[in-house]
Amino acid sequence: MAQNIITAIDIGSSKICTVIASLEEHGDTPQVIGVSVMPSRGVKKGVIINIDEAVNAIGESLESAEKMAGLTVSSAIVSINGKHITSTNNRGVVAVAHGEITEEDIHRAIDNARTVAIPSTREIIHVLKREFIVDAQGGIHDPLGMSGNRLEVDSHIISALATTVHNLDKTIKQLGLSIDDIVFSGFAASEAVLTDTEKELGVTMLDIGAGTACATIYVEDAISYSGCVPVGGDHITSDLAIGFTVSIEDARRLKEKMATVLEGYREKERPESQPAFMRRDEKDDSAVKETEKAAKGGKKIDELDVSSLNIPDRPVVSKELYDKIVTTRIEEMFELVSEQVKQAGFSMKQPAGIVLTGGTADLVGVTKMAKEFFGVPARVGTPTGLTGFTEEISGPAFSVVQGLTLRGLDLGVNEMGGSSSAQGGFFGKIVSAIRKIIP
Repeated sequence: MAQNIITAIDIGSSKICTVIASLEEHGDTPQVIGVSVMPSRGVKKGVIINIDEAVNAIGESLESAEKMAGLTVSSAIVSINGKHITSTNNRGVVAVAHGEITEEDIHRAIDNARTVAIPSTREIIHVLKREFIVDAQGGIHDPLGMSGNRLEVDSHIISALATTVHNLDKTIKQLGLSIDDIVFSGFAASEAVLTDTEKELGVTMLDIGAGTACATIYVEDAISYSGCVPVGGDHITSDLAIGFTVSIEDARRLKEKMATVLEGYREKERPESQPAFMRRDEKDDSAVKETEKAAKGGKKIDELDVSSLNIPDRPVVSKELYDKIVTTRIEEMFELVSEQVKQAGFSMKQPAGIVLTGGTADLVGVTKMAKEFFGVPARVGTPTGLTGFTEEISGPAFSVVQGLTLRGLDLGVNEMGGSSSAQGGFFGKIVSAIRKIIP
């Protein structure tokens, strides 16, 4: 049975993640056959700042995923991110030539919507359909074959700084790859974590990575806002390093392992009759309340034992100081995103609430902070929609790469990602050799 290959590369500030997936002919669920996660280099706050370093980092991740999949790829879907991302909504209008809407009419309407005035320094990366309107009748998702005289399309247009797009294109081409699509990371993540019901009700998704926080808002099942602020998990890491006078690596380990540390205290306090398993948001909330619980029992739990983390000269840390550092930075991040969204004429408060994803969504108590700050329900969104070797990319930190892979279904390009020839074969060796000598 024929297979299509989808290759997705998430170029983040902290990691490069490559996924190679196969899609059976007429199938609708990509199966992961190769995956690799490598530390990022040459990328800061979502933007490539050193092409040579970025090429090497992406190349290492790509080569590892190819080796696992047993094939060599020639094209990929890649992510784009950063504070330079902006969006607007625009409407395209055309007259229907023969009284019945054809594909040509739809394409003309979309092209008309694309003619929004943007500076020459920017480049449109997405024109996403929000709804079609036929003779003033709105809410139409697919007008093909309908009768009418006037066709309108309400579209969401996402643009990026042209130089950033060109640097990304140059980086990928130096690896011997062509680009199937460049996808805004916030939109990609929303495709992997949001439910149809949430989109229909109206929801805000906040993808908090290492260098940026990206907001994507859906109103009545239509994407309405996209944007980023240059603040992310790395800023929390830096604050912890300063606050506790430890190295960046030790601060990062403290941030990532705090849930495990608090879970140890919670296990000691839990009655034997209480089950050990808890949902993520319940676990977060109980961890945040641990100090209060211990205080009632007369225990001094503010000094947490973190000796298992092997941080030099730091066997204990103050939970009060930890909470203050993290909460202050998270609230600043929420404030920056909220203000940017407000300036665009939208609100973070949507009926279905806030969905948090990205690596920083794993922070202890982050859902509780979001609920209190925005005054709406909040949950952590984990990606779904792929099968195969997904264990390594199952958490919220991998929502973007899973969304990029799902985007391959919408593109409908045969043999995306290139040849399915085994890497050990003659063709695979030639491509690999050529890639290594390309400057």
